[in-house]
Amino acid sequence: MNGLAYGQSTKWRKLLKFWPLYLMMLPTIVLLLINNYLPIAGLIIAFKNVNYVDGVFGSPWNGLNNFKFLFSTRDAWIISRNTLLYNAVFIASNIIVALIFALMLNELRSRWLPKFYQASMFFPFFLSMVVVSYLVFAFLSKGNGFVNNNLLPLFGMEPISWYQEPKYWPFILPLINIWKNAGYYTVFFVASMVTISHEYYEAAVIDGASKWQQAIRITLPQLMPLVTVLTLLQIGRIFYADFGLFYQVPLNSGAIYSTTNVIDTYVYRALLTLGDFGMSSAAAFYQSVVGFVLVFLSNYIVRKLDRENALF
Repeated sequence: MNGLAYGQSTKWRKLLKFWPLYLMMLPTIVLLLINNYLPIAGLIIAFKNVNYVDGVFGSPWNGLNNFKFLFSTRDAWIISRNTLLYNAVFIASNIIVALIFALMLNELRSRWLPKFYQASMFFPFFLSMVVVSYLVFAFLSKGNGFVNNNLLPLFGMEPISWYQEPKYWPFILPLINIWKNAGYYTVFFVASMVTISHEYYEAAVIDGASKWQQAIRITLPQLMPLVTVLTLLQIGRIFYADFGLFYQVPLNSGAIYSTTNVIDTYVYRALLTLGDFGMSSAAAFYQSVVGFVLVFLSNYIVRKLDRENALF
């Protein structure tokens, strides 16, 4: 009993000792509760036939009918396929391209050039998709686009109606995603490289290792924990699509829905047409559950391969 009382008094003394730190932490905790945990109650919308008369909690239950909307239509396979494959390509391409850029920047010996290149590559990340859509339109417009007017004539090719041809967009969208996000991930890798001890490289030079061998044998293994964390975090959102990229950049062109329509844009268009919030909530719930399962599954596989690189 005395031990229990002593333990409680020790906890109170620590609490009083570090109260400024707990006070600084309080706004973040409140924000987390309001922004991340209270909205969880809204998940019941996915299982209800919501109407404005009865309200969210008073509306009648409708079981899994809202989820049937996603899987009973003929577009269910298309939007699931597009969402999954595009995000898989985005994850791989962003990591690979960012690693390549980071390795090249690491070899620059100038003091200001690496900062200039990082800032240049990081700048597109701050552009909204509305701005990006106009930039893409300036390149791909059939009448006045740079590609149709300046590049294709050099190869003797006729102008292409980019916004009417779905076969080109599986290549256009990943390129735009890389241009916009690769610089963002490059910053992570460059910052991580700073923490690598120079003694590794000095020992490698003494052993006669080339720059390529140093990158493969030293830099990449040191970056693998960060690569694993970034990959797992992105896998958690693999069923979420960048709405602006898939809706605004293709200019909502119906002719290319087969290669640009994803879960997010499909639900948004259905919400505009039907005004059913239950279906939208069901889609969000489905995306969250799949992402949650994939994160745990991916982390389990990583733990089996290399326990130290696992996220948890």
